[in-house]
Amino acid sequence: MRPPTHPATDGPGRPAPRAAPGISARGVSKSFAGARGPALAALSDLSIEVAPGEFVAVIGPSGCGKTTLLRIIGGLERPDRGSVRIGDAGPAAAAEDKAIGYVFQDPALLPWRTVLANIRLPLEINPGPGARAGRAEDVMGSVGLGDFGDYYPHQLSGGMRQRVALARAFAFDPSVLLMDEPLGSLDEITREAMRYELLGLWEASGKTVVFVTHSVAEAALLADRVVVMSDRPGRVVAQVPVGFPRPRDEALVGTVEFLDLTSRIREALALGMGG
Repeated sequence: MRPPTHPATDGPGRPAPRAAPGISARGVSKSFAGARGPALAALSDLSIEVAPGEFVAVIGPSGCGKTTLLRIIGGLERPDRGSVRIGDAGPAAAAEDKAIGYVFQDPALLPWRTVLANIRLPLEINPGPGARAGRAEDVMGSVGLGDFGDYYPHQLSGGMRQRVALARAFAFDPSVLLMDEPLGSLDEITREAMRYELLGLWEASGKTVVFVTHSVAEAALLADRVVVMSDRPGRVVAQVPVGFPRPRDEALVGTVEFLDLTSRIREALALGMGG
């Protein structure tokens, strides 16, 4: 496991990115009340540790509580039992300190704002330590949108809209990114290209990432470690280290080592589903 490195500053006269904290979730359980029946258990005694600057992918069957886990880490849900810490703070305090950013499957862009204005939005309404003039433009260029700042969401493809969502999250400069299947709605060709763009952004940022996906190959390519969850109620059944050096490129996916790793992840998934 190797946290990515980044320069001491974000360019001449610009502040360095905030140091990324670790994440600790211990004994987390969560149930939701049923409208006409017993409560639905989403998570059961789940514990994970994420090192500062680590990229952890979370994979598991549909309905196993992956999104619930992200919401608890981000302070959007409270666990019934257990605790979560982001660095030295609880999720609510970390969110108040603007340390947490989200990227979802739906880019959720405002249709009346241009690409650049959508990227700038969180800096305008909730500026954090990373907010500075020009940051939105810099990140927009890094995801291939440098010529599209004046376009509106309806003029963009699905892949380009998701690039805007990624740029918005990185421009806000949180130290923790919680990503809930951010590439899941894209066609496979666009999705593959976006994986490498996301890797480039992350490797330059040093952020701590928890990334939910249903794609075994995506988890193996992106992550430092893959956390495999069981069927509902979700619990951790395996943690598979990914030892490939960085930076990673398309050549890795065709190697025997990569195929061996994806086989081990699939075996763990089968175990978690009772197979």
